[in-house]
Amino acid sequence: MKNNSILIHCCCAHCAAYTIYHWQQQGYEVSALWYNPNIHPYSEHQCRLEAIKLLAQKMDFPLIVAGDYDMMDYFRQVAGNESSRCQYCFKLRLLKTAEIAQRKGFKSFTSSLLISPHQKHELLLQIGNNVAKEKNIKFLNADLRKRYSDSRHMTKRLNLYRQQYCGCIYSEWERYAALCIIA
Repeated sequence: MKNNSILIHCCCAHCAAYTIYHWQQQGYEVSALWYNPNIHPYSEHQCRLEAIKLLAQKMDFPLIVAGDYDMMDYFRQVAGNESSRCQYCFKLRLLKTAEIAQRKGFKSFTSSLLISPHQKHELLLQIGNNVAKEKNIKFLNADLRKRYSDSRHMTKRLNLYRQQYCGCIYSEWERYAALCIIA
C-alpha cells in the first residue's frame, strides 16, 4: 500500500459519501470497510450493507466487507452496560478496522461515524487514538460534522436506503418508543 492509504470504517452510506470524498480530495488512496455487528435487526443490517455496496459502485471505491456479523460479541460487550454502550460499540468497530487495515497494509484508518453530529465525537476520537496506539497504526480525524448535510444530499439523488436510527436495538427503541406511547 502507498503511504497515503486509508481504510475508512463505514457505518452507513449517508455518512460514508462525504467522508470518502473528503479523504479522496486530500490525496488519500481510499478503501471502505463494512463491519457493523451493532446494527439490528439483521434485515436493517442488510439494507444498510446493500446501500453501501451501491455507493461503492457509484463513487468507485473499493469496499471490504468483513465476513462476520459478530452480533453475539456485540451483545456480550454491551449487555448490562447499556448506558456506556457507545463506548463498547465504537471500540469493537474501530479495533476491527485497525486490525484489517494493518493486515492489508493500510497506513491509516478512520470512521465515517465522525461526520455525524449525532455521535459522541470526543469519545470516538479518544477510542480511535487509543486503538491506533495499541495497534501501532495512524488514526486520522477530520471534523466533518458541518458537512453532514452535504453527505446526505450526495446520497439522496442516488435513492439509497435511509435509516431512521443509529443502528443498535437500543437506539431503535429510543427513536420509536416515544411515538408508540398509547394513552
